[in-house]
Amino acid sequence: MKYLLDVTSLEFFPKKCTGCGRCVDVCPHGVFAMRDKRAVITDSNLCMECGACALNCEFGAIKVDAGVGCAAALINSIITGGPPSCDCGGTTGSDCC
Repeated sequence: MKYLLDVTSLEFFPKKCTGCGRCVDVCPHGVFAMRDKRAVITDSNLCMECGACALNCEFGAIKVDAGVGCAAALINSIITGGPPSCDCGGTTGSDCC
């Protein structure tokens, strides 16, 4: 599932990557893959900004503002019982979440 195009806070610093593969293992949407013994981003638009990749990268190769965006909106709506809103101006469905 893709979220909004080209708005993710995900940043990847390939020179810091040691090729451990943890980001590949923990990403629920397959944003990362291993190529030539290093991680690469396959499609940043798949990122739901959960932060699992950054939390598990001991080498500082990944930065993401966890708890923002559509994933946070969906989780918050489950907790509060209200409609999801990620402040992107769209509504659940075609333009958002």
